[in-house]
Amino acid sequence: MRIAFTKMHGLGNDFIVLDTRETALPALAPESVRALADRTRGIGCDQLIVLEGDPEATVRMRIYNADGGEVEACGNAARAIGLLLGEPATIATAGGTIATTPEANGVSVDMGEPRFEWDAIPLAYAMDTLVMPVGWDMLEQPVAVNVGNPHVVFFVDDADAVPLETLGPEIERDPLFPRRINVNVASVAGRHTLHLRVWERGVGLTRACGTGACATAVAAMRRGLVERHVTVHLPGGPLAIAWGEDGRITMTGPATEAFRGSFEWGDYA
Repeated sequence: MRIAFTKMHGLGNDFIVLDTRETALPALAPESVRALADRTRGIGCDQLIVLEGDPEATVRMRIYNADGGEVEACGNAARAIGLLLGEPATIATAGGTIATTPEANGVSVDMGEPRFEWDAIPLAYAMDTLVMPVGWDMLEQPVAVNVGNPHVVFFVDDADAVPLETLGPEIERDPLFPRRINVNVASVAGRHTLHLRVWERGVGLTRACGTGACATAVAAMRRGLVERHVTVHLPGGPLAIAWGEDGRITMTGPATEAFRGSFEWGDYA
């Protein structure tokens, strides 16, 4: 069975997109996701995106990390699918329905309202999510935010100096986070500028994370470190994040279609 795919990326955070709205896929097992995501033996990606029909949205987007696990949200993938659709659209995800609008400088995404309650993150037990009384080595007192998926954000003097490749997996799988966690380390460069690195659960270090940029911007705003509209600079490039007075987050940035191809399903099943 030959399957068509589109390879896309948002600031280097890359995706294999499978559109099943007209052609159904066989059951997608975690080992198939891992095989497709493998960068030496497969097509290679951070996330596999499966598009499905949805009666209440333009399309439903299912998101699988490179480790085979399904997750709730992905901001960079939302921009990529917004570009693929080519017109204003609503995208249903496990983390909620979001709206995308193609613009001259990329795609704008209404990411909805962030959640801050400890059990909405979720955490294993109740605590203050604005200044969490926990720490791992040099990283202490993070902010916890759910923007469709769970994040902790640490503010440091120099985000590049943090050994995130070591601390990231330790924090991701800490028992405090029953669904694991995305780990963000950020430094403030001005009232409208943040520098960010992300350890993404199920992926690892990533060049860009749209939900991470949203979570980090909102965390910095809650702490009074920045204004309500910021540019978040990631290794892959910048994203514009605004947190409106209506409580909704808007993310704007580029997305790119890299190439199209097909593969034999049996090679990855």
